[in-house]
Amino acid sequence: MMNYRRGDVLLLFFPNSDLKTYKKRPALLVQANGLRTGIEQRIVALITSNEGRTGPTRVLFSLRTPEARQMGLRTDSVVVTDNLATVRDRAIEKKIGSCPNMAPVDQALKTSLAL
Repeated sequence: MMNYRRGDVLLLFFPNSDLKTYKKRPALLVQANGLRTGIEQRIVALITSNEGRTGPTRVLFSLRTPEARQMGLRTDSVVVTDNLATVRDRAIEKKIGSCPNMAPVDQALKTSLAL
């Protein structure tokens, strides 16, 4: 099993809404560390460069901040916590960075999941 941690930004094949096609893109690993599911899979949140996708369930990371650069992002990006997917480890190409502050993402997740 691959050794990824919550907050890692991964380059992977993210499923489209038809669940038949995929697009290579970054995604944020939101799954708890040490979660044992018995399947080599991860729960991730979509990351998009479409800054128009804003709202209480979405977190903007600007490249003007060290935080976004640490995440390995190439453009201003939005973590979309209302677009989660479970992906198999084999869909992950590599880790490109990590999110140093998950608090805004956690708040967005709470809103998305009504927690």
